[in-house]
Amino acid sequence: MPSSKPPQRERASASTSTSSEPEYLVVAQILGAHGIKGELKVRVITDFPKRRFKRGAQVIISGKPYTVAAIRAQPPNALLRVEELTDRTGPPPRGQFYWHQVIGLSVEDVTTGQKLGTVTDILETGANDVYIVNGDKGEILVPAIKSVVKRIDPEAGRMLIEPLPGLLP
Repeated sequence: MPSSKPPQRERASASTSTSSEPEYLVVAQILGAHGIKGELKVRVITDFPKRRFKRGAQVIISGKPYTVAAIRAQPPNALLRVEELTDRTGPPPRGQFYWHQVIGLSVEDVTTGQKLGTVTDILETGANDVYIVNGDKGEILVPAIKSVVKRIDPEAGRMLIEPLPGLLP
């Protein structure tokens, strides 16, 4: 007769790797910066968040150690504050941009070279941000996903996109 109990989780076996690389346990995914005081919006992926994010615990972000100052819920995610980040003046991770770097960029269709307008605002959705672009064709909602946004270049003042079918009016 089948058991009504859920299957037990397997325990991880001890590593027999001879690699000199340190091994880390992934406890969260950084989704982006939050506010101006250095908080990070994270998706917690550990079964033991109270233990992993207790005050004073060490976390590694982009290869650098940080000390947990606090964590608070912002369902479905959390806001992590580390002692070493006190504001938003540090550079964002590679490939990520602050809103002020994106708003105002000229948006071009990489397939046709056509200028579509300017990013005027950003919507936060559950899955990904959406850039609001206003131009001659009216308002265009551009999903901030790699298959659409091909390049963001704040120094050149432009964003290159490859529109999905039906995206443009």
